Amino acid sequence: MISVSDFRNGVTFDMDGKVMQIVEFQHVKPGKGAAFVRVKMRNVITGGVTETTFNPNDKYPTAYIERKKMEYSYQDGNLYYFMDAETYDMVPVDQEILDTSFRFVKENDTCTILSYKGNVFSVEAPNFVDLEVTKTEPGLAGNTATNTLKPATLETGAEVKVPLFINEGDRISIDTRTGEYLGRAKS
Repeated sequence: MISVSDFRNGVTFDMDGKVMQIVEFQHVKPGKGAAFVRVKMRNVITGGVTETTFNPNDKYPTAYIERKKMEYSYQDGNLYYFMDAETYDMVPVDQEILDTSFRFVKENDTCTILSYKGNVFSVEAPNFVDLEVTKTEPGLAGNTATNTLKPATLETGAEVKVPLFINEGDRISIDTRTGEYLGRAKS
């Protein structure tokens, strides 16, 4: 159990069967009346953010979020399978749980699986990946001084904007959180 007076940013707790994470908190001691704690919290499963006030004497059960590195193996219909590198167990994850950053993940990439009481609620892709450009317009000599971008399709099927000098077959680095081109991949 965790007391409301012990709330800190990032703490997770179970409130009415929902897993909540503290985003922001403020202990308030008004001149008149009892003290209270104003909390901005996020539902870890749905992502919804709410603000609530608590009595500092309230207690809630601590929610332990398991974060485990797993290797993306393959897709079968709407299910994506991840393998535990230690036990070789396969964990199926529904497509609805994956966010837009997953479009940059290819087979055998390591992702972080987040679960609560054995139920997977989120998959975190690696922040940066190196991928090969499979389709784009040919680059022209001398097109390195401008900041003009063109569309390019990557080996995962994702499409990004790249500078004019990038050609098919080039390996580039991508920030999966923003989907932005970072530069040519280091060999």
